Amino acid sequence: MSKADATTRLHIPGTEIEVPADATSHCFALIDCNNFYVSCEKVFDPALRDKPVVVLSNNDGCIVARSNEAKALGVGMGEPYFKYKETIEKNHVRVFSSNYTLYGDMSSRVMSTLAGCTPQIEVYSIDEAFLNLAGCEHIHGYGSLEEFARAIRATVLQWTGIPVSVGIAGTKTLAKLANHLAKKSEKSGGVLSLVDSPYMDRALEKTPVIDIWGVGRASAEKLIKLGITNAKMLRDADSSAVKSRMGVCGLRTAAELKGLSCYDLVDEIEPRKGIISSRSFGNRVETLEALEQAVASFVCIAAEKLRDQKSAAGSISVFIHTSPFLRADRKYSNSTTMHLPQAGNDTGELIHYAHAGLRKIFREGYRYQKAGVRLDNIVPCQTVQANLFDSPNRSRRDRLLKTIDYLNAQMGSGTLKYAAQGHSQTWRTKCELRSPRYTTSWDELAVVGSS
Repeated sequence: MSKADATTRLHIPGTEIEVPADATSHCFALIDCNNFYVSCEKVFDPALRDKPVVVLSNNDGCIVARSNEAKALGVGMGEPYFKYKETIEKNHVRVFSSNYTLYGDMSSRVMSTLAGCTPQIEVYSIDEAFLNLAGCEHIHGYGSLEEFARAIRATVLQWTGIPVSVGIAGTKTLAKLANHLAKKSEKSGGVLSLVDSPYMDRALEKTPVIDIWGVGRASAEKLIKLGITNAKMLRDADSSAVKSRMGVCGLRTAAELKGLSCYDLVDEIEPRKGIISSRSFGNRVETLEALEQAVASFVCIAAEKLRDQKSAAGSISVFIHTSPFLRADRKYSNSTTMHLPQAGNDTGELIHYAHAGLRKIFREGYRYQKAGVRLDNIVPCQTVQANLFDSPNRSRRDRLLKTIDYLNAQMGSGTLKYAAQGHSQTWRTKCELRSPRYTTSWDELAVVGSS
């Protein structure tokens, strides 16, 4: 099929964009887990139901998730924990450190459940997924899309314990918008469809431009200056004005609000072109030895991600810095990049180069707050050009790395570690209020007993 046959042209005064020939025949659902981190905590502790709960960021610094009860108390999202500590203590709000191992595993369970409901799924984030629902209600024997969506919602809740909201529409942008409204509407029961909806204009009017998928803060400010404050106004806006403020992406967003699908589901995740692994330290770090341990740990995480996508890195950068806020501390920040003689994903080799870079930029007499590594010049493993003077036994090293990755995947992350990572790791991120890793650690399984 030629490109001309595969697409039609949407003609807009002043410009034109291409949309698929079947742009008006799609049906998408956006499934979003409600208060995901908090919901994961509630699954394993029934005493938390209907109670105010918050989850904190790395080092227990900021609030990154809130239950509806905590939101009702006025606890802000992304705000420093100390700012609301009095409110939290006064109202007996339960507080948890982030438990990313648990949240990642629960996300996998939710996505596996959703994958059984549709022939096509795009995992958009840890707590969101787009589904292709075209014709699925008939395939599964349901009378309507809403009925099928409610069945999906009930199945996810029964199988995983995670409540979700479902937004249904003819485009991904509208599905995202419908999901946003479903979360706010008690009448919707967690499911809202904008497919052939007589309330489409009303729904668009209720959605501020900043809440439209694909419209960032800078673009929203530009649109508001033009007098475009909601989704309906953006849909009906002059295309030349939209293009001048948002470019072609803005035109596509406007077309999606008109019901013309410009974005299909993404089946395969594109390999990352850069991989960063970094952390703020739980305690200030002053010695090279402690920094080397931290950097080695970050390299292990980054290298595992690199191998997971079957890629190799041609360079590794290391960065360190002190706190920019503590007036009593001397300020220092630096970074360096080391180029590998041959692109690779060998953790041991990457640690060697990272440590060499760290020694170049380390300075005595500073209290370091954060360090990290970045892998760049990433290429597929099968395209790596061999180095004539390369000395390691690559096939043997590959077998070793596969064994390490397999054992860590089966028995828990960190089961096998490099000696360079150290043992005490006093620099580690604070997580004093973390719940057990119920689903991934034998030593932290939920215990059922009688009181």
